[in-house]
Amino acid sequence: MSKSADANAPILITMGEPSGIGPEIALAAFDELRGKIGDHPLKLIGDADIFAARKSALIPTVAKVTAKPGNADPRNAAAVIEAIELAARACLAGEAAAMVTAPIHKSVLKQAGFPYPGHTEFLGFLTGAPRAVMMLASEKLRVVPLTIHTPLAQVPKAISTDSIVETAEIMLKALARDFAIAEPRLAIAGLNPHAGEDGMLGPEEKDVIAPAVQALKARGHKVTGPLSADTLFHDEARKRYDAVLTMYHDQGLIPIKTLSFWDGVNVTLGLPLVRTSPDHGTAFDIAGLGKADHRSMIAAIRMAAMIADARAR
Repeated sequence: MSKSADANAPILITMGEPSGIGPEIALAAFDELRGKIGDHPLKLIGDADIFAARKSALIPTVAKVTAKPGNADPRNAAAVIEAIELAARACLAGEAAAMVTAPIHKSVLKQAGFPYPGHTEFLGFLTGAPRAVMMLASEKLRVVPLTIHTPLAQVPKAISTDSIVETAEIMLKALARDFAIAEPRLAIAGLNPHAGEDGMLGPEEKDVIAPAVQALKARGHKVTGPLSADTLFHDEARKRYDAVLTMYHDQGLIPIKTLSFWDGVNVTLGLPLVRTSPDHGTAFDIAGLGKADHRSMIAAIRMAAMIADARAR
């Protein structure tokens, strides 16, 4: 369990993959916000040389990096992982209000022996959270994919009534606590075209998803579904819910990245700390060229502060 942070506790920004655009967008966002968001000072966590220009706001890693833009090196993994651990420990101790993570490169960390698919799973381990849930959020849409980096052919067997109920309740709790929605409304997508069309296009809606929806309704939650994903994301439809639980990665991420490519934020739900990140990757192809757009990092910092302040009330 984490300790409560002071109202003016810092928000921590980790460097992410040092050969990608993470340090660049972290510095750009830090400068645009003048080192502060609301009552929270911003602190950078990473290699001392990477963030040498902002030494006064730096929490340095012991592990060092040798970074060449666009060329990831597994030898830098220790510092990348250490930055995440430092931020998580500070949040759990109440020394920081939230953490914002710059993008990491999963395959490079895997080469170095990192056993987790990404930030979400690693933070679940560090915090002891029973289940960490990835939400992509913006002012236009909030979505959670029930299965994340699961091959499409494996999705039908990967979904279950229990996992839908568990994930939905984590979402509903977060909508109330972190987004200050008094009576959150959740839409749940079907898996198959036209939500299975009464079983003609697949059994999962009747056998797996509908029972979960009924169980959630029986617990007093405002939930609708299973709904056909092809009519779930237009302007009028989005007025009917506060978030959507989709069955697989692209079913939810294509709509939000279409609607909010530059201001979408990755928020990890179900943790005893606040964690957000930009909704994009390391962009090795433009690293070090001064072309990186830091709007998603700005959005992630703002959302981290909003959630931290909501939890403090």
